[in-house]
Amino acid sequence: MPDNQPTPAERPRRVVIEPGGPILVEGPVSLELPDGVHVESDRFMVAVCTCRRSKHYPLCDSSHRRKVRAD
Repeated sequence: MPDNQPTPAERPRRVVIEPGGPILVEGPVSLELPDGVHVESDRFMVAVCTCRRSKHYPLCDSSHRRKVRAD
């Protein structure tokens, strides 16, 4: 790795909040749910569901696109 370049473990993770959509987290990630269950993903970018409509919760499956959320 070139000098002065942080290693992947040293640099901050990139998190993108999509309006009306998921939270995108630079992977790989390990997610811990309130009930203590752990979900892991080794993808380079992981979409975390914020609408709770996903059949694969806590991972997003684009279910938020099918219905408009009543705020």
